[in-house]
Amino acid sequence: MSKRLRIVDIIACKKEGKEHSEEEINFLVKGVKNKTIPDYQISAWLMAVNIKGMTKKESAILTRAIAMSGEILDLSAIGEYIVDKHSTGGVGDKTTIILIPLLAAAGMPVAKLSGRGLGHTGGTIDKLESIPGFNTSLNIDDFINTVKAHKCAIASQTNNLAPVDGTLYALRDATATVASIPLIASSIVSKKIASGANVIVLDVKCGNGAFMKSIDDARSLSQTMVDIGKYLNKSIVSVITGMEQPLGNAVGNNLEIIESIETLKNKGPKDLTELCLYLGAISLVKANKAATIREGKFFLAKLLKNGKAFEQFKLFVKNQGGDVSYIDNPDKFPSSKYKLELKASNSGFIKEINALEVGKLCKILGAGRETKEDSIDHSVGIVLNKKIGYKVKPGDLIATIHANAEEEGQATLELLGQAVAYSDIQITAPELIIDTIGH
Repeated sequence: MSKRLRIVDIIACKKEGKEHSEEEINFLVKGVKNKTIPDYQISAWLMAVNIKGMTKKESAILTRAIAMSGEILDLSAIGEYIVDKHSTGGVGDKTTIILIPLLAAAGMPVAKLSGRGLGHTGGTIDKLESIPGFNTSLNIDDFINTVKAHKCAIASQTNNLAPVDGTLYALRDATATVASIPLIASSIVSKKIASGANVIVLDVKCGNGAFMKSIDDARSLSQTMVDIGKYLNKSIVSVITGMEQPLGNAVGNNLEIIESIETLKNKGPKDLTELCLYLGAISLVKANKAATIREGKFFLAKLLKNGKAFEQFKLFVKNQGGDVSYIDNPDKFPSSKYKLELKASNSGFIKEINALEVGKLCKILGAGRETKEDSIDHSVGIVLNKKIGYKVKPGDLIATIHANAEEEGQATLELLGQAVAYSDIQITAPELIIDTIGH
C-alpha cells in the first residue's frame, strides 16, 4: 500500500533540499489545478524551490505535469516540423513579427501563441493589434487551419493551455519567487510543449533590459530548458542575446510595427536583421531545411532581398483581418501629438543607452501596462537615432520621443538624457549573440 501524500510533507521535502518523486510533483500540480491545495501552502513550496532549487529530472517532471494540466495542441496535420520561437522579453524586441513570415516564406510552418506586454517589455499581441482590424483571438481550429493554408499564424495565448502555470506565476509574482530558474524554465517550456511545436527556439535575453541580468544566469536558464527538452524528447535550442541596449531603433507598438515592415523590406537596423536571420537559420537547421547556420542565413537573407518575406507578411496580416493598406503605406499609422528630440550634450562616443530605463520610460508614455487590464497607447514610444559605439558631437540627434501628453513627454526627455552616457574613447557595441546552447 502506497504512502498517502500530504502537501506538508512535500514542502518539508523541498525545504530540506531533497529530490521530489514524480508522484509528489504530479500530486502537487493536480492540487494546484483542482484548488485542493491552499495558496499559502503552494507559496511555501515555491519559496522552498526558490531557495533549494530542483534537479534536472525534477524540473522536467514538473514541466511535463504543468503542460499536461490542460489541452495539448496536435499540430501533426500541419507538417513534419512546426517551429515555435519564444523570447524571455526585452526592450524593442519585435523579432517574432519579422521571423514568423520570414520562416513561412522559407516554407516552414510556424504556429505561434504569444502574450501581451507587462512591465517594461512589450508584447507581440499588443504590437500586432496596432494594425487596424488585426485579429489575434483565433480559436484553435482557425489557428491550425490558417497555418495549414498559409504557413503561419500568431494568436493570443489561451487559458486552456498549461492552466496551472497561470496560477503558479501569479503566486510567484506575489511571493518574490519569479527569479527561480527551475520555475522560469518549467513555465516557459510547459507552454511551448502544450502549444504543439516540435522545433522550439528560445531567445534568452541577458543584460540590464532583461529579466536575466548576468550571462551566468542566462546560461543556467538556457541549459536547464535544453536539458528539460532532452528529458522530454523535445528539440530545444536556446540562444543567449544581449539586452544592454534596445534591439533595433524603435520602442513602442506602432513604431515597432513600422520598423518590422522596414526590416522585412531589407531596410531594417543591422542588429535586428542579424538576430532574425540567426534565429531563423537555427530553425531551418533543426528542421533539416538547411545544413548549416551560414547556409540558412544566406537563404533567409535572399527572401528579404527579393521581397518574398514582405509579401508573406502582407498575406499574414490579411489572413488575420488586418488592413494591408497600413503595411503598404506605414504613414497611415496614427502619429503621436508631440515629438521631442533628445540631442547629444557631449562630444565623444555613446557608451550606454540603458535598455531598462528606455523600457520604463515608454511605459510612462503609455506604451506599456502595469496590469493586464491596463489600456495602452499604440502611437507613443521612443526611436533611437544613435546607439552604443556611435560617435557624436553636441547637438546631434540621439532619439525622438513620441508622446501624446506634453508633460509626460518633457519628463521623459529629461530622464532619457540621464539614461545615455558618453565616453572620450572609442566604444565597441555590446555583443548581440552571446552563446547558443543545444545546437
